[in-house]
Amino acid sequence: MPVSPDQGSTGGGDAVTLTGSHFTGTIGVRYGSRQAASFTVVSDTTTATVTPSGQGPVPVSVTTAGGTGIVGTFYYLPPPSFRLTPPPAGPLAGGNTVTLTGLGLYTTSEVRFGTQVAEFTVDSDGRLTVTVPAAAAAGPVAVTVRTRGGIGGGVAYTYLDSPSITVVTLDSGPVDGGNLVVITGTAFSYATSVTFGGIPALSYRIASDTEIDAVVPAGALGSADVSVTTLGGTTSASDAYTYLGRFAVLGGQSVTNTGLTTVTGDLGVSPGVSVTGFPPGQVNGTIHISDADAVQAHADLVATYDDAVGRIPDASISGDLGGLTLTPGVYNAVSSIGLTGTLTLDAEGDRNADWIFQIGSTLTTATASGVLLTNGATARNVIWLIGSSATLGTDTALAGRVLAQTSITLNAGTTVNGQVLARDGSVTLDNNSVTRPW
Repeated sequence: MPVSPDQGSTGGGDAVTLTGSHFTGTIGVRYGSRQAASFTVVSDTTTATVTPSGQGPVPVSVTTAGGTGIVGTFYYLPPPSFRLTPPPAGPLAGGNTVTLTGLGLYTTSEVRFGTQVAEFTVDSDGRLTVTVPAAAAAGPVAVTVRTRGGIGGGVAYTYLDSPSITVVTLDSGPVDGGNLVVITGTAFSYATSVTFGGIPALSYRIASDTEIDAVVPAGALGSADVSVTTLGGTTSASDAYTYLGRFAVLGGQSVTNTGLTTVTGDLGVSPGVSVTGFPPGQVNGTIHISDADAVQAHADLVATYDDAVGRIPDASISGDLGGLTLTPGVYNAVSSIGLTGTLTLDAEGDRNADWIFQIGSTLTTATASGVLLTNGATARNVIWLIGSSATLGTDTALAGRVLAQTSITLNAGTTVNGQVLARDGSVTLDNNSVTRPW
């Protein structure tokens, strides 16, 4: 090739070798109308030159004492221009593929992400396929492309830390989903998926780099992992969310009601088949009598009961809980417990705080007694685990999920913000209000 290379930058400065004859005594080399920045006659057939600045294709001429001759054509190329697709971000480890699209990419000789050289394939003058190199630290770096036309840039790529999940609030809800939770953590800005137990969230919104608001999908009763995938990687929080049952009232043998009781949530019985007193009682949900849902609910009750029994206590309790203020934890009573007056449960600002009361025998509340939830405490996170039976006195206002081995009796005017679930015996209602708290 008489001009090699025959392409270079519009800014000049490229080393170009001219090959021909009779170069001895050369007194000038021109690229179009401009003198070469420099030239050296290597031999009678070879001259080394440095290009001046220029535009487009130009003739290359050599002048000697014997005259001027055209050696060939040199093509001035502008610097490349390009943009990054897909979104310009990815993991610290690299290895992901991005596409550079633009102009003037055909002669690409190098692609860099910051100081790191990337592997690439030239697909066409308008497209490069690039494998992103690894980086030492998160943050934006400049992407540059070197071609015979020069170096192009002006594009940034952001290396991302892997995401992490700190907490899910609230961390429990109904098996049929549809509730909104807040996922708090780090490096969420480029989130591409949120799942609960492997099931995609119904929807989610990236509120900030540290918060995702997600609508929970339907799931299976019990604990579920919560996972967030971003362009920087995937993180999973084991058992970070708990799916709770639909039933507000469940009896093992029967459910009996007197008066104008209102149940918000499903009501059922299994393995028994007796439900009486509805109407006049009202169920804002579905009544299940030993159908598939009731059978499953009873099995879930047994599993939840057994799990709560197996929790290691944080503290012991005895006698009467009235007048106490208790912070979250597992509280164990060897025998029966009473409640006269008000028990205060203080979450200390943690809306995921939970309490389990392991009561060896009976729970009995006095007239007009109750549970006060403060500082973010929620009824869904309170479990009353009763070794035999529970009797809630007239006008008691209880909060929490009552799980009894045998039976549960609600006297007139009692309200429960929670669940009333009797494993082996009966639930007896009398002008009450039971509201499932989710």
